[in-house]
Amino acid sequence: MINYIQQFKEFVRSNATGGNLLVVCILAALIMANSGISSTYNAALQYQLGAFTVTSWINDGLMAIFFLLVGLEIKDEALNGELSNIRAATLPIFAAVGGMLIPALLYYLVTRGTPDAGGWGIPMATDIAFVVAIINVIKKKVPLSLQVFIKALAIVDDLGAIIVIAIFYSAGLHSTYLLLAGVTFTIQLLLNRFGVRHLWAYLVPGIFLWYFVHHSGIHATVAGVLTAMTIPYKVKANYSPLKKLIHLLENPVNYFIIPVFALANSNINFAEGLKNGNHISGLSAGILLGLVLGKPVGITLFSWLAVKMRLSQLGHRVKWVQVWGIGQLAGIGFTMSIFITLLSFGDAEIQNQAKFTILIASSLAAFTGYMILNKIRTKT
Repeated sequence: MINYIQQFKEFVRSNATGGNLLVVCILAALIMANSGISSTYNAALQYQLGAFTVTSWINDGLMAIFFLLVGLEIKDEALNGELSNIRAATLPIFAAVGGMLIPALLYYLVTRGTPDAGGWGIPMATDIAFVVAIINVIKKKVPLSLQVFIKALAIVDDLGAIIVIAIFYSAGLHSTYLLLAGVTFTIQLLLNRFGVRHLWAYLVPGIFLWYFVHHSGIHATVAGVLTAMTIPYKVKANYSPLKKLIHLLENPVNYFIIPVFALANSNINFAEGLKNGNHISGLSAGILLGLVLGKPVGITLFSWLAVKMRLSQLGHRVKWVQVWGIGQLAGIGFTMSIFITLLSFGDAEIQNQAKFTILIASSLAAFTGYMILNKIRTKT
């Protein structure tokens, strides 16, 4: 008798399952956005649920949980894994800096002197959710050190993008909420310092932290990363709060949060993006150059310089061509790039043009990065 329950468990555990589900959700969203139900689809995403829209709950709420999980995994590797070596831990930071500066520079050089120049922050961002999903699909072909590298790089990149948003694109920071967020984070740190090991003691304040950060003018997902920093790691009686929380969050994030995120953020209308030949403008060229070329050049160049200057070291069994492949994947700007687009331009036509270009650039980056990493054999 066929054990269907066991087969289902193996299907869920498969690294490719989450990635396949993500692709299905992206295609479904694109189909709905370019069909007769597009208005209903958009209305559903903008439906008000309490204080926020459905899209806001997904991008600011559910994605904070995603950032919590990634932050926990980074902390796990930093304390007892691939990032426990300080020179290995600094490499993603240098790479992320290059992956932000070079794309922004290329965009600015293409658009300088035009009204589109203000969108220089668009190609700086990396969509960590999609990058991690692709890495999960080819997990067996990518060394662990490279998997950790891209997750750490994407977090630093997104945090950098959030700082850029806060300084250059924000309407202003709210000091009262910033202070309340700081106090809440301090309480979480003190709980860790005094040896409190109950997860609820960190997650309940984490909800308040999310609320305060959200209202402070800083992107709410930062609360997930901050909370992850405070979760205790130490193993006692075969129990680690950090590892327990990672285990609890993996399936909900991979099989619910990321797919829902894709459904909510892939609603790009092709007709609007192609209207009046706008797809060949300086804005589009700047985004394409920044994401498809600037990202891999910046990440690879700054990583190479950091290694050559002995400030960092390349991960175990990692080839430089794989670093380039990771740089290509980092060109998947998607949601964060679209978010910066909405902050940069008030004109709906320009927004649609930029969103369409971001979709093309992110697709090219995803395909190229996947092909490179899927074909290259790691060092033995």
